[in-house]
Amino acid sequence: MSRRDKSPESSTTHPMVETTPDPRRPEGKGRPTPTRKEAEAAARARAKVPRTRKEMAAAKRAARAEANQRLREAMKTGDDRNLPARDRGPVKRFIRDFVDSRFSFIELLIPLMLVTLILGWTGNAYLAGVGNTMLLGGMVIIIFNAIFLRFQVRRELTRRFPEAPLKGTTYYAVMRSFQMKFMRLPKAQVKIGEKLPEHYR
Repeated sequence: MSRRDKSPESSTTHPMVETTPDPRRPEGKGRPTPTRKEAEAAARARAKVPRTRKEMAAAKRAARAEANQRLREAMKTGDDRNLPARDRGPVKRFIRDFVDSRFSFIELLIPLMLVTLILGWTGNAYLAGVGNTMLLGGMVIIIFNAIFLRFQVRRELTRRFPEAPLKGTTYYAVMRSFQMKFMRLPKAQVKIGEKLPEHYR
């Protein structure tokens, strides 16, 4: 029998065989190939991850130092994002500006106390009496000034922030006014007599 008379079973033609992809060789990553710059940045980030207890402690110290630095800068500039919770918000910022823009006799409390102590240390009964009288008179003026400041602050807060709670605002204002201006924290951002903006947001 010649080669042309071969049966169909002996034909060299084979049906198409479906091949399953090798799981070890995925066809695609499903994401674009990162650039060299991105790969280097990712490698640096992985290298910075603390792995030992010593590295974790060093990372915590660095984070605390950075947070303290941001806090110090916020105390100087009044940056609301990094201020403590007690100083944060437009209401507290307005109270600080309101107190800082006015001269208050309450600021004289510490100087009066120092003068009274110095006069008392002289051993002279007359000078000690003068110092005590000055301190007593100053305390009376300061009390009235604090009461007047309370009414002023509450009136302005009610007008500017009608929905804001007033709890704690008087204490915040009076405690700030007790301090001399250069000692106040956060630092004063307005000068005495400066006109304040109408809106704080």
